[in-house]
Amino acid sequence: MLEELHVKDLALIDEAWLELGPGMTVLTGETGAGKTVLVGALKLLLGERADATLVRSGAAEAVVEGRFVLDGRERFVRRRLSAEGRSKCYLDGEMASVAGLDDALGPAVDLHGQHEHQSLLHPARHAAYLDRFAGAPAQDALAAYRDAWASAVRARQEAARLAAAMTDRDSRIESLRWTVDEIDAVAPAPGEDSAIEERLPRMRHAGKLTEASSAAFDALRSDGGASDTLAKALAALHAGGGLDPALDAIAADLSSAITAVDDAGCRIRDYGESTDYDVGALNEAESRLAALMSLKRKYGGTIDDALEARESAAAEIVTLEAGEAGLEAAHEAVRSAEANLRQAGDALVTVRSQAAPRFTEQLAAAASDLALPGAVFEVAMAPLGFAAWTADGPHRVEFMFSSSGGDIPRPLARIASGGEVSRVMLALKGVLGDADTVPVLVFDEIDAGIGGATALAVGKRLALLAKRHQVLVITHLAQVAAYADAHLVVEKSEVDGRAVTRVRPVVGEERVVEVARMLSGSDSDTGLAHARELLSTASTR
Repeated sequence: MLEELHVKDLALIDEAWLELGPGMTVLTGETGAGKTVLVGALKLLLGERADATLVRSGAAEAVVEGRFVLDGRERFVRRRLSAEGRSKCYLDGEMASVAGLDDALGPAVDLHGQHEHQSLLHPARHAAYLDRFAGAPAQDALAAYRDAWASAVRARQEAARLAAAMTDRDSRIESLRWTVDEIDAVAPAPGEDSAIEERLPRMRHAGKLTEASSAAFDALRSDGGASDTLAKALAALHAGGGLDPALDAIAADLSSAITAVDDAGCRIRDYGESTDYDVGALNEAESRLAALMSLKRKYGGTIDDALEARESAAAEIVTLEAGEAGLEAAHEAVRSAEANLRQAGDALVTVRSQAAPRFTEQLAAAASDLALPGAVFEVAMAPLGFAAWTADGPHRVEFMFSSSGGDIPRPLARIASGGEVSRVMLALKGVLGDADTVPVLVFDEIDAGIGGATALAVGKRLALLAKRHQVLVITHLAQVAAYADAHLVVEKSEVDGRAVTRVRPVVGEERVVEVARMLSGSDSDTGLAHARELLSTASTR
């Protein structure tokens, strides 16, 4: 639902705040007051392109803001249009594109007028509307059809994959075997490359490491080395042992140092003895690492990737060697899936064909109440080639219309008259009822070429529609306005020599006066009495 609309410096409108509620809201006012500007403002929020001519004369920019509540979530949208033609869009406080606005809010609002985008005029949606009208039988048939269609698509894809593989089976098998043999020749083990890389530095520098460890051992453990020197120092301290605790503590530390030096010497000796410069072993390790790196580069970057490539190639060899048997099994799966699809398609066509006459009959009756007494509707179902069947069905569904029985029904999208379009849309939405899930409906020019009893019928039907949707109507007809739950008047006045349009709600006696103006152009006693009678009649709907 659209709960608030704020317009500032757009065309004739200085500033207008609209607080909108559920049900039916009408906007009325003299011709040229700026009612269509408000519709234009709503279009901007829905992502329509804008240009600088929309900015009010003398203003730096035009601003349009709206607050929607959709599926329990508040959405805030804002458009700013500068006098230089720059446009900025915001959605929920974040910068957005016009396409982003259209994606987020476009599905929530239907604008019905001569050149607006109307969801019911898109043939691609007609099948879904017919199915919703038909109810559970169509929904069940469509679900079964879509399951069968998806199964057929998968079966065809698998058969095509196998057929493509079979066209160069021998060369493919040879290539796959080469892959398996190449990886098996190296026979990599997980983590092997890391282990070799860890050993290589010691193997490459074994000579230097042995020399360094030998020199270090001599410095520690040879005659006159560090170990002997420390032992002499400790013996000297023992001569004063027990005479001063401080000296005893130093002696204990020195004793620990001697132990550490002796331990380090043993470890150095063991390290030197274990380090052997073996050119053959070094060359073997480097060669092994090079082979592993080559596999890694070729098959994904890691040894695990190479092993996975080997298993995948081996599995594909098994599949390809199954040969014609596997391909024939795939073709049989396609034949079975397509037979199920044809059966499901026939069932769906049957349900839709049975629903179509009831649908068009109710639609014609609804249109007759809306000053289209000779209207004829048809549901055209054009079969598609089997290969062209889609997830929506085996045929193209499109609503056809003619305004009189003597004319050949044409696609609904080609209707020329704006008033005719709006009334047909109103009839359609009334027939579809809850099948139409668009929450906000806006009708402009719906009163073109009608009056009297027909206008009352239009108002009554709009009021019924407003029980399921938020309905906004721009109208010149008092008979339509009388059925509204809320009434807004768009007025143009002159302030400091400039035309200014403002919007205000009317209730009580003010609404009576506005309805009287719409009926007779004045608020005479007769006009006021007629207005009260009309409002009273509408209130008993």
